[in-house]
Parts: sequence; structure tokens; C-alpha cells
Amino acid sequence: MTVLLEMTLRPDATEAQSIISETLAQTRAYSGNEGIEVLVDDDDSAKLVVVETWESTAHHAAYAEWRTTPEGQNRLGEIVAAPPVKRIFSETLDI
Repeated sequence: MTVLLEMTLRPDATEAQSIISETLAQTRAYSGNEGIEVLVDDDDSAKLVVVETWESTAHHAAYAEWRTTPEGQNRLGEIVAAPPVKRIFSETLDI
């Protein structure tokens, strides 16, 4: 399954690169994560899409629950202009 996390960074987010790297290192290490990629919008480098691939919906659900705990907290809130938008895709079309 795939998760897209769309974020817009604040213009004054000078620590964005390190905060994103730190946060995604934790995501990458979480059980069931199969990969992460960060895409930067060609027209606006403050707009990012994080593409996460997970072994299953259950693995991602456990990860999302962990992020609500004190151990799973991150600093993304310090660098985003608005709450990120998360889109979850667990079904594909045969084409």
C-alpha cells in the first residue's frame, strides 16, 4: 500500500531539511515500511509530497498510531505552513 503525505513548508523553516530527515529516518525504520521518497514541486520548492510504501494497511495503521504517542512525536509541526494532507492507497486497478 502507498501513502502520500502532502506538505507545504513555512518560508522561515530553516531547519526543514534536518527535521524531515530525522522524521523520515524513524518512519523508514518502522516495521513494515518498504521505502520512502520525497518529491519536490518543480514550481514551488516549499511544496513536498512524501511517498511511503508499506507492506500492509495494518503496518501503516500501527505506525500512524505510534506517531500519536510521546515516543512517536516529531517536529514536522514546526516547519509546515498548514497541516499535512495524507492520502492512503491500498487498492490498484488492473490495466
